[in-house]
Amino acid sequence: MADAPLPLAVTIGDPAGVGPELILEAWSRRDELRLPPFVVIGGVDILREAGRRRGIAFPDSLVVETGVPARYTPGDPLREGALLARAALERAAALARKGEVAGIVTAPVAKAAIFAVDESFVGQTEFCADACDAPRESAVMMLAGPSLRTVPMTVHCALSEVPSRLSQRLIVERTRIVARAMHTDFGIAAPRIAIAGLNPHAGEDGRMGTEEIDTIAPAIATLRGEGIDATGPHPADTLFAPHKRGSYDVAIAMYHDQALVPLKTLDFDEGVNVTLGLSIVRTSPDHGTAFDIAGKGVARPEAMIAAIRMAGEIAARRAAMA
Repeated sequence: MADAPLPLAVTIGDPAGVGPELILEAWSRRDELRLPPFVVIGGVDILREAGRRRGIAFPDSLVVETGVPARYTPGDPLREGALLARAALERAAALARKGEVAGIVTAPVAKAAIFAVDESFVGQTEFCADACDAPRESAVMMLAGPSLRTVPMTVHCALSEVPSRLSQRLIVERTRIVARAMHTDFGIAAPRIAIAGLNPHAGEDGRMGTEEIDTIAPAIATLRGEGIDATGPHPADTLFAPHKRGSYDVAIAMYHDQALVPLKTLDFDEGVNVTLGLSIVRTSPDHGTAFDIAGKGVARPEAMIAAIRMAGEIAARRAAMA
């Protein structure tokens, strides 16, 4: 008899957000959707109350406690909830590092709330990099949905800072990570990578900016010299059109909204945030805490379901290649 697969660890997120109820919705549909097995890192009392409101019963064995008490306060984020969210992340990452779970799926957190209790906290992606003793630059955020995969080269910074943050080195190193992950995590042996320009019309031969000429094109030339199928710089206003999306496996954008606007427009309810380049598997639904609708029974679970499914698929591919 084959060994049973390791479960995933799903963190509870901020208990004032939609995370607890969406996790339970995914659990209630696990057999119907053939989801991989998972446990929840968080508070059993929180999940019990969230389940009561959505009419979902679950076994207490589903939950791994953190030892940090918090209440279920949908729509009302509290300091105790931020402490629990951070503790759940810490416990899940430790279990993944020890090989006791196949990977982690992180429910949404309020970054500012956790920062208020831990000033070293930047975001869940960076937290996972730190937990793996990896440079934060090596943790690459990819947004993946049924229609599109995108990677923002720069993430949470002001638009005015993007040109100074871009460099040939950054583009080359992050694209290498993407190319490797597309093979190991998504099973694409020779991924096609489309790289967007920064400026309108990809700079229009320098008339609308020179970043394409000075930075992006030389980086693409380096990548192609290494055998990576990278193309561009492509004008971003046409890169995501239906007739273009079939020509690449992943699109690399130069800044946050250039990547996230098309992904969320096309795949909002099924978008997954995947962290590439780490020794552990980590995914997350590509939406926030949604405090305004938490506990009202209207939050949709598709992105959480997609994140759990994708984490299981990536973990299985990595295990098969080990």
